[in-house]
Amino acid sequence: MTRPARTALVTGANRGLGLAVAAELARRGHRVLFAARDGAAAGRAAAGTAGDTAALALDVTDPDAVRAAAAGQRVDILVNNAGVLLDWGTAPSAADLAGVRRSLEVNLLGAWRVTQAFLPGMVARGWGRVVNISSGAASFAYGPSPQCPGYTASKVALNALTTMLAEEVKGTGVLVNAINPGLVRTRMQPQAEQAPEEAARHIADAATLADDGPSGVFLRRNAVIDW
Repeated sequence: MTRPARTALVTGANRGLGLAVAAELARRGHRVLFAARDGAAAGRAAAGTAGDTAALALDVTDPDAVRAAAAGQRVDILVNNAGVLLDWGTAPSAADLAGVRRSLEVNLLGAWRVTQAFLPGMVARGWGRVVNISSGAASFAYGPSPQCPGYTASKVALNALTTMLAEEVKGTGVLVNAINPGLVRTRMQPQAEQAPEEAARHIADAATLADDGPSGVFLRRNAVIDW
């Protein structure tokens, strides 16, 4: 059975992994909102992608910008991809706490803020998918990683938020999950071997799970992994 096209919003979609995810969702026939802090860059990314695409200026750290973006905007699929890695190679004991605060503001509170704006509509309509882009650095099964303490702490907290949101909306038709895309060759990790397009396929799978799919889990590719 053919699944209906949905409207997806991807944050940080002007380049790298976010752009690849937005393009993959558009390729699958969904309407995609390319959201980025730089509206002009979002516009260029949307215009350069085939399919039903549009751009949205959205700074996830700005409550007013998030409210404005959400006004009158129906979103069925939300991919919280916008993120920063500011402290690679820093020991936790020497971390710049201003940088840690910035990591939390973008990686955790940004995703939280955007989700708060769009989740009620999903619940009201009885269908929705929220995918939080996390990291293997945040996994207690393999870490957490001390090489990037602010980033790691923000993604650990994002994982916790994922489970809480999933429990809150249980039985509503909305699924909320986190995914570890692995190391992806982007500006954040230019040395990584995995192309953004490869990781994007798995993220798009998580963003379009069937109604009987999992919720409140940590995914790696298409498998559930330990937190």
